Amino acid sequence: MRQNDEHILENEYNKSLGIAKNHYENFPIVSMFLPKKLRKHVATIYRFARTADDFADEGDISPSDRLKLLADYEEKFSKCMNNEFSDLFFETLKNTIDTFNLSSENFTKLLSAFRQDVSNSRFENFDEIINYCSRSADPVGRIMLELSDNRNSDAIYYSDKICSALQLTNFYQDITIDTKKNRIYIPLEELISFGLSENDFKMNSNQAKIKELIKFQVERAFEMFAEGRQILPMLKGLFRLQISAIISGGETILNSIRNIDYESFRSRPKLTKVDYIRILIKVI
Repeated sequence: MRQNDEHILENEYNKSLGIAKNHYENFPIVSMFLPKKLRKHVATIYRFARTADDFADEGDISPSDRLKLLADYEEKFSKCMNNEFSDLFFETLKNTIDTFNLSSENFTKLLSAFRQDVSNSRFENFDEIINYCSRSADPVGRIMLELSDNRNSDAIYYSDKICSALQLTNFYQDITIDTKKNRIYIPLEELISFGLSENDFKMNSNQAKIKELIKFQVERAFEMFAEGRQILPMLKGLFRLQISAIISGGETILNSIRNIDYESFRSRPKLTKVDYIRILIKVI
């Protein structure tokens, strides 16, 4: 690659860094704990997922148009894997994939989850939720492991636990947002087991039972984070601190839901500056 071409790609990487830093997440995508050499690559991967997620979620367009945007996006990704680039972003993405020998399957799994967001908004049981998480969240953790050159099967298992727990935490944090979009990310059979109907849940018409249902979901997510923490001895340096901070961020959100007596259907808990300081101290 010519020096001028490298400069052009570096500018595109910097654009991805800007996008990652300007989007709110429960824990900064590009944090002080992330090794500097990985930051632009993580930002590029985040931009890939963020763009697809926006196709599935943002704006006022029809489901068919959303699916078309996602199909076009996946075609661009497929072409980029064959070194056919529709724009500079996909060229930087392919450069990242090649540099770290990343599995393309993890990227296509993410896209399949975004398509599901458009076409299916109900889950009969927890296994279906976990299947969704295996495509919407777990691939991100697996990509992060590949970026750190860790392909240990045990690490992958615990990473999946962490990522699924993070996805579940996001569901319980965003109950109000999701119900407005006619999405329920709690298994329907569990609603029934707590004496609730889908309409009860959407209308908050039996709040005592809804709080018990959310408490059950939150405690299960805590257990998943606890199991996932076993990955930490398998990680090194700043990357270990990054993952520890992400886990703590998820657990802090769950604690916030506990502290409002599981009424996340009333107000959306968010991490505060004080929370970030506490996480920092805990991790260090």
